[in-house]
Amino acid sequence: MPLFDKIMLKSAQLKIIGAAAAVVLSLGTIVPAAQAAEGEAAPKEQNWSFGGFFGTFDRASAQRGFQVYKEVCSNCHSMKLMYFRDLTGLGFNENEVKAIAAEYKVADTNDAGEPIERTALPADPFHNPFPNDKAAAAANGGKTPPDLSLMAKARGEGGETDGPNYIYAFLTGFHDAPEGFKVPDGLNYNAAFPGHVTAMPNMITDDAVTYTDGTKATHEQEAWDVVNFLMWTAEPSLEDRKHIGIKVILFLIVFAGLLYAVKRKVWANAH
Repeated sequence: MPLFDKIMLKSAQLKIIGAAAAVVLSLGTIVPAAQAAEGEAAPKEQNWSFGGFFGTFDRASAQRGFQVYKEVCSNCHSMKLMYFRDLTGLGFNENEVKAIAAEYKVADTNDAGEPIERTALPADPFHNPFPNDKAAAAANGGKTPPDLSLMAKARGEGGETDGPNYIYAFLTGFHDAPEGFKVPDGLNYNAAFPGHVTAMPNMITDDAVTYTDGTKATHEQEAWDVVNFLMWTAEPSLEDRKHIGIKVILFLIVFAGLLYAVKRKVWANAH
């Protein structure tokens, strides 16, 4: 192919790529604009203890959140990635973990290969309220309740606290529908949910649990605590990650200082 034709072909290809990029960028601006037109507001930013560069988990709150999950949420929602032994990372001691696991029965087989039911052990996964997704859907109006193991990260838009902010807004967003808003039969109004109609009813209410540490179990407190618990289940290594990050940054600062000092020493006689 002559050189001129190659140049023209390359120019045409670049124009096509540029046009495609322009379309993508325009979609990126159209989608947020459409969402804004629907009146969807971003969840309010909350002051989570785990947020920020030096964030840590509020373990007392997360333990209360586990109680809310165990007594309320676990009736419908599974946590397939969690094991009872993981609760030691939340501050429960081994005896407490054994006692929590012992509240459940799990299917197993004996040495003869026969099916049996035994008391759960710390090495067992969290209890699943339904044997499979079809059974879960059948018991919940045709909708399978989502697994909550990674929910605090799955609902995020990229920011560390986006998921927790949304979940808290959702759990505290059950209200009577505004005048003129039609909620289909069997569904529920939620101010934070996209479209404002959700199959999940308001399960977290004042005094839905009785906290073992004496904390007053208001609707907002229960929502706050369960979000702390869900963030911990989604990223139990968050504190370790941040501690390592701080150490790496301090090392890089010291290393940069040493490099600068060596450079000054080596090149001192060259000026």
